[in-house]
Amino acid sequence: MNTSMLIKQRGLGFSGFIFVVFVLVLVSIMGLKLIPSYIQDAKIKSIFVAIADDPEMQRATLRDIRNSFDKRSSVDDIKAIKAEDIKVDREGDRLVLSANYSVMIPVVGNVSLYLEFKPTSAK
Repeated sequence: MNTSMLIKQRGLGFSGFIFVVFVLVLVSIMGLKLIPSYIQDAKIKSIFVAIADDPEMQRATLRDIRNSFDKRSSVDDIKAIKAEDIKVDREGDRLVLSANYSVMIPVVGNVSLYLEFKPTSAK
């Protein structure tokens, strides 16, 4: 066989193809497991911002703010945090809502991913 012909041949072998497919499937599975947690965090942050920007909530009591969060979170089906987990502060005239929570996502067997989120209404 001609050695110049062997040098010109390039491409992905079967074992390389299987490895690439394995990596793509693994990344896809991890993405599908992580995306819902990040979407829920974005929803929580948007609720915090909506409450903080609401003129009626600026003078509301802590109980009223938490009730507002409960109502809004039930619409968005948020289960990661409860109204009691919300920390409410005031920076001047502005209302600032924040929370710290974590999510454990089982991957395979005893392997899990641990995600920590800190949504806030501060800009």
